[in-house]
Amino acid sequence: MKTINVKQLKNLFDSGSKDFELLDVRETNETIICKLEQAIHIPMMSIPKRLNDLNHKKNIIVMCHSGVRSLQVCLFLNQNGYNATNLSGGIDAWANEIDPTMKRY
Repeated sequence: MKTINVKQLKNLFDSGSKDFELLDVRETNETIICKLEQAIHIPMMSIPKRLNDLNHKKNIIVMCHSGVRSLQVCLFLNQNGYNATNLSGGIDAWANEIDPTMKRY
């Protein structure tokens, strides 16, 4: 399973890379607390019926709160022909390491 850490993700944002999509698989009530504006939000349980919303041609970086749910989604996406990478530590690591002003839960 491919993984990326939050510093590597920030570098991708800073470089202006358009080679990936960021997929947030948390529940809506979690995204109300904090989110990354660049992310596409599709809750984990909705992924199977919304596969067509994802770009087959781009790497999909999957994020959740800590990296556990996103890992499961990555496995599913990879089994279905997508190129998925797990954001290790999730948004909690982002808030801890990149943006300490972000609300945490």
